[in-house]
Amino acid sequence: MDAGLLVLRLLAGLLIAGHGVQKVSFRLGGKGLAGGTEEFRHDGFRGGRLTAVVAGGSQIGAGLFLAAGLLTPLASMAAMGVMTVAGTVKWRKGLWVQNDGYEYPLVLVVISVALALTGPGRWSVDHALDLTPWPLWLVLAAIVIGPTSGLLTRAVLHRTPTAPEGAPRAQAAD
Repeated sequence: MDAGLLVLRLLAGLLIAGHGVQKVSFRLGGKGLAGGTEEFRHDGFRGGRLTAVVAGGSQIGAGLFLAAGLLTPLASMAAMGVMTVAGTVKWRKGLWVQNDGYEYPLVLVVISVALALTGPGRWSVDHALDLTPWPLWLVLAAIVIGPTSGLLTRAVLHRTPTAPEGAPRAQAAD
């Protein structure tokens, strides 16, 4: 079981961290901070550069902490939050990734939930620091707060489309 949790943590954590690296640098196929900023603007988010830095930093931190099995419920919560935002961007395209849908962010959210519930296993920093098992109330709070924070972030930072001067305004379906 510990080997399986290690593999799961490393895979999911490093993929989430890699997404963050792409948002803020040219590494791993990223387009630099300017490209990350433009990606958020294109997806309808306010905040520009600051949004890209915070999102990228959150993904890097959450991913590395998950991979290490460090503060696992909190790392899972952060990963759930950023990947929930990613899922909302892709929601209208449907589930499947071949249509640029939300399948991949959903899988990462569910893996994060599973890691919060199971704990990181013996081969983790949490175990080495004798932090496990985490209290159930903390784990459940992390599972609720993670996606909720992602949905709130979307609600606060997403711009409502504006109509050109003189055109009737359409209601946003976000």
